[in-house]
Amino acid sequence: MSVNRRTLLGLVGGSIAAPFLAPQVARAQEAWPARSVRYVNGFPAGGATDSLSRILCQKMSELSGQSFVVENRAGAGGALGADAVAKSPPDGYTIGLGGIASNVLAIGSYAKLPYDPVRDFTFISGMWQLPNILVGKKDLFSSDLKELLAAFKKEPRKYTYASAGFGTTLHLSGEMMKSMAGVDVVHIPYKGAAPAMNDLLGGQVDMLFDNLPGSLPSVRAGLVRPIAVTSRTRIPELPDVPAMAELLPGYAMTSWTALIGPAGMKADLVAQINALTARALADPQVKTRYNDLGASTWPTSPAEIAAFRDSEQARLLPIMQAAGIKPE
Repeated sequence: MSVNRRTLLGLVGGSIAAPFLAPQVARAQEAWPARSVRYVNGFPAGGATDSLSRILCQKMSELSGQSFVVENRAGAGGALGADAVAKSPPDGYTIGLGGIASNVLAIGSYAKLPYDPVRDFTFISGMWQLPNILVGKKDLFSSDLKELLAAFKKEPRKYTYASAGFGTTLHLSGEMMKSMAGVDVVHIPYKGAAPAMNDLLGGQVDMLFDNLPGSLPSVRAGLVRPIAVTSRTRIPELPDVPAMAELLPGYAMTSWTALIGPAGMKADLVAQINALTARALADPQVKTRYNDLGASTWPTSPAEIAAFRDSEQARLLPIMQAAGIKPE
């Protein structure tokens, strides 16, 4: 059989190209995750965000067969961790904790951020929502919110409240209380909720605004005094603890988190991560463990979580300005 020159060149060219094309096709169709995934949490180990993150990552590891390794990069109200995510390759192997602190409140808290809270990220899914709680040291003279507000007003700057960091929802919870009640309480920012709780237990600060999961064990053990929750109404976990809004009408502050990755992630990759996240959050065991900590699972589509972030910026930045929180 004769083969003309053009056909021969085509056959040779195809045999040469095939080894190079095959890996490219394989890579395009590769399912995620094919190896270990790094999950960056901008808050320290031992706090609420750490516990909830590890529950989710453990379930995602079980479902995918690959390790999801939590890396704590604490500082600047979650901004250091968010920056680490923003500066990572958009390949799906570095994702992390975003949300109200690093992607909304940081805008009104820091004059200069190392990242753009919107443009430098891919918003993948919601993860959880939870209220905050104001707790006092065990020997605080009262746990009655009305009595405390009266004392704060009578003796400005005598009392202190701790938070997990400048520009967090916990900081804003305290500043909203001060602004709406017309009181002056000194804010003591920490690098995370766990060290703040340690100092509250040791009596170095008078009160702490904390995410509910972080303080709930200490409340149940009688180690701290619950004062009020920041949700619009009382919560099932602590039905005897008033909502701040009962004395300060209109007061409401709920923490929420988003699973984020660097900007530029491909849509099909984002869809795979979103689907795995939704499966993990739908797991009955995960839901139960979240509920035990006072949190609720919150899966969303990528479009929904991006739109929610935008709405929270529009709602909260004016509140921050009214409360006197200025970028520093």
